[in-house]
Parts: sequence; C-alpha cells; structure tokens
Amino acid sequence: MRELMKVTREKMTAAVLYGKRDVRIEQVPIPRVGPGEVLVRIKAALTCGTDLKVYRQGFHARMIVPPSVFGHELAGVVEEIGEGVESFTPGMRVVSANSGPCNECFYCERQLANLCENLQFINGAYAEFIKIPESIVRQNLLILPENVSFHEAALVEPLACVLRAVEKTEIEEGNTVVVIGMGPIGLMFVQVLKAQGSKVIALGNRSTQLAMAKTMGADYVVDSTRSNVVEQVRKITSGMRGADVVIEAVGSKETWQQAMGMVRRGGTINLFGGCPSGTHIPLDSTLIHYSEITIKANFHHTPRHIREALDAIHRGKFKAKSLITGEEHLAALGSVLERLLNRNGDLKIAIIP
Repeated sequence: MRELMKVTREKMTAAVLYGKRDVRIEQVPIPRVGPGEVLVRIKAALTCGTDLKVYRQGFHARMIVPPSVFGHELAGVVEEIGEGVESFTPGMRVVSANSGPCNECFYCERQLANLCENLQFINGAYAEFIKIPESIVRQNLLILPENVSFHEAALVEPLACVLRAVEKTEIEEGNTVVVIGMGPIGLMFVQVLKAQGSKVIALGNRSTQLAMAKTMGADYVVDSTRSNVVEQVRKITSGMRGADVVIEAVGSKETWQQAMGMVRRGGTINLFGGCPSGTHIPLDSTLIHYSEITIKANFHHTPRHIREALDAIHRGKFKAKSLITGEEHLAALGSVLERLLNRNGDLKIAIIP
C-alpha cells in the first residue's frame, strides 16, 4: 500500500506564502528524496512567533523567499528514506529541528553551531510532507519516545532555544529573574527557570497569559500596561536593587530599554527577543559602565540542545501540553494567523495536515 501511494500520488496539500498576509492552500509536488534524505509525513506543526512575523512581513531574509511553503516546528512519521539512510525506517515517529550546522566552519569549530556560516534551514511544516536534508537527518532528526505525542514533540525546537539561552546566561539557583513577555517563549522561560530553582517575576500585558505564568510557577506577575512598570519590578526585589537577571522575550525598543532599568548592579540582561531589522536602541552608557551590567543575546539552538529539549519533555521536566491552546486543520491556517495577529489570547495552535 505504501509503495502504491508513492507511485501514483504526485501532489500534496500545503500552505504557500506569497507575500504580506497572503497564504494560499494549494496542491504542490511532493518532495522527492535523494541520498541521505528523509521524507516525513507531518502529523503536527505548531504556530510560532517567527512564522507570524514571516506572515506579517511576507518574507524572511535568511529562510524564506516567496512563493514558498513555510512553518518550521513539526513532528511526524517517516514516509520514505533516501539511499544510504540507516538510522530511520518508514513508520518511525520523529521530530526534526529546523536547521543543521556544517561542523567545519570558524564558528562550528568554536562550539557555536548556532552561528554556523553554512547553517542549513528548512521550512515547509504547514504541509502534508516535508523533505529533511541530509545534514539535518544526520544531526537533528530524532526518534520520539513512546510517551511523547506529536503535539508535544513539535515544541522541541523553541524549547531548545530557551534551554541554550538559560545556559549561556549562567543563571544560578536562587537568582531573581525577570522575564519580560508572556508569549509562548516567555512562558517556556518561566517553566525552565522555576525547574532550576530561580525566583521568577513574570511581566506581561494580558491577564490570561499572566494567569498562566502563575500556574507555571511564577513567584510574581506584573501587568506591563500599568504605569511605572520598572518601579513595580524593583519593589519586588531585595532592597529595590533590581533583579539578578532580566530576560527580554518580546523584541521591542521599549522592552529592551525597560530591561536596563530592572537589573541590579553587576547583573545580566539577556536580549532574547529580536527587534525588527534596522532597530537602534539608545542605551545609558553611564549605567552600563558604572553598574557593570552584562548584556547578552541568544540566537537559535545547537544539536545538543535539541536533544536536551526532547529529553526534558520525555522525562516530564517540561510540561509541553500547557502551551498548546488549540488545534486546527491546515485549511484554516490563514484565519489562525489572523487570530494570532489580533492577540486573542491563543498561545500555540497545532496545525494538522
């Protein structure tokens, strides 16, 4: 039956991005696998803030040139394998990261695979099938444990980014950490930080997400729509000195600047949220210098963090299901993205081809 499908079927249903807020559900050719490649039948693809940005602006400078199938958080079943693939067979349940490093360039040799000069990205999760290139098959295509659902597994990629950020920020047990932004990424930070023993102050502008932050363990929640938000946060900290660490998970000039006012002397700021290209932020150089503030940023993940993320979900250390607030068929993707643009309270929606 599987062979018959391969021979007779040439097209699949997919969501194709044509430009700004222009997504069309179409029939496109099923990708054909070559040596070392794997074709995955997608069982769940999750909406993501990056996908929302791509939808809003109509492209992504590094990953997507329209018209193109898009989406990158996925899990599914191996449908077909290319010549030379030995670790996977049809029918295996798998999760794939959205990139694979070269392991040979300047940055890979310095253990910075996330900054690989030849980083190979994939997009196309909003479809029935996706072809996984050889470099990703070899490094970032993982077999799912039986207790991990497709929905949960699709969260591996963003969780890996969060785990790497927490590691690189060098947060110590007992530190007071402010997380700015209670979207899916911010809520992931809350879960991860509480699991490692941090005191978490969650800052957001929607009551539903602040309530969720509380259920995920946040010690304090602060409504960012109220006045004097920096002062509110500092009042919570010991001696009003500010937090040991501030993680910005929004990506705006306003919140980047707020982060500067919330950190204590000698503290660390992680600017995790990416601002639009060309954004320039005025910074108080006196504050940074004389208070010895460390400013860091994080981009993407590495193969090690992808494995750590799957392990955290598998062992129940991270409650992935709590971030998935709905499920829709692929045909409804356009309306789902419009709902998310309107900030209706949804977190992540599972798109089912």
